Amino acid sequence: MELLFNIIYFIIAIGILVAIHELGHFLAARLTGMRAEVFAIGMGKRLFGWNKINGFTFGNLDENIELGNHTDYRIAAFPIGGYVKISGMIDESLDTDFANSEPKPWEFRAKNTLQKSFVLSAGVIMNILLAIFVFSGVSYFNGSSELSTNVIGKVEPNSLAYNVGFRSGDIVNKINNESIDSWNSLIEHLTLKEFGNSLKIEVTRDSQPIDLTVDGNVIIKGLSKKEPLGISPGGIKTVVEEALKDNPADKAGIKANDTIVECNGIPINSINSLQSILKDHKNEKIELSWNRQGKNYTDSLTTTESGLIGVRLAYAPIKIIKFGLIESLGIGIRETGNSLELLLKSIIQIFKGNLSFKESVAGPLMIMDMAGEQANRGIVSFVSFISLLSISLAFMNILPFPALDGGHLVFVLIEGIIRKELPVKVKLAFQQGGIVILLLFMAFVFYNDIARMLK
Repeated sequence: MELLFNIIYFIIAIGILVAIHELGHFLAARLTGMRAEVFAIGMGKRLFGWNKINGFTFGNLDENIELGNHTDYRIAAFPIGGYVKISGMIDESLDTDFANSEPKPWEFRAKNTLQKSFVLSAGVIMNILLAIFVFSGVSYFNGSSELSTNVIGKVEPNSLAYNVGFRSGDIVNKINNESIDSWNSLIEHLTLKEFGNSLKIEVTRDSQPIDLTVDGNVIIKGLSKKEPLGISPGGIKTVVEEALKDNPADKAGIKANDTIVECNGIPINSINSLQSILKDHKNEKIELSWNRQGKNYTDSLTTTESGLIGVRLAYAPIKIIKFGLIESLGIGIRETGNSLELLLKSIIQIFKGNLSFKESVAGPLMIMDMAGEQANRGIVSFVSFISLLSISLAFMNILPFPALDGGHLVFVLIEGIIRKELPVKVKLAFQQGGIVILLLFMAFVFYNDIARMLK
């Protein structure tokens, strides 16, 4: 059942991305007076579709049908990718029937360089706008939740954080001269914001100021090998969001908004510390203390065979920040820019050897798995995931590679400079070569996905 839901979420995510991307090409083509013969979601054989000439139909269209200025909107067999077939353009269809005739006013090849460039770039522009729209919407409707602490509660032995110098109880004041006032900010600076950069970290330890200098590449290499950062927040409370009915915590009388204080006499300063104790006492009695509105309670509970007591936990204090419409738009633009910057930095780190290419590149199977995981976390996580995919799709498509939008754009710019159309044979050869290389790349990432999932 989980696999089925993952497939559904994958199709939804890819369908949205492809539809938005191709809608950009389609609208730009129509705005510039070009005919869009086909608008397809999916690749390969036409399953069904609709056009103004013969309405809704199944299967392939009659080869002799003349759509004129109308478009056939269709769903094709393979739910990866899509395309808009624009008259007078060599694209995924490899159609060159127009090559032996004079350019028609509605054809791609009859338009000027600016119009052609706009049509080719419109898909990428729409993907970027989608990311901005989603990030802005999440900021406007959800605001921002920040855990208001810069204290490290626990550092796991031999973890990344321990090896670079952090210790339990450290107060992190600044990273690269930027003040740290929340746990969100601390983790962001250690991982994404300073991706690969050297870190100068100012901490207070036992009331004494200490400077740590950390090679950012060490953190990247560790995280890429799935090593945990190994720190949990301190100076906070572990609060019960929900006590699940008929579970040990519920039977003991624990309620929502109670604060977990101790477990077996050990102070609880993080969710991880409680989970660690519970895992060591599976199906055993434990002594749990909690606080409710200033009053302390203690009781014995028997954990489940999995080492659980049936509670959903959260940290406090949480600071909720609300944003206005204009402010949210600014955040959406900034988040999109930051995501694109992180993508570029990741590619640089792959070339430097700090990130593994095989571990960093996800194919359809891994994306399907991630889509299901993000969907299970909620609608906000799922649409944010789609936004990140949209940015990746935009970046990939604008690369100056044959068969991609960027490759077509290169030909258009060359033709604009030399003021004549390149031979159809040349463009067709590059298009065919590009498609072959892309198919080989897809085969590689598909194989890589299988290898990673079988590990």
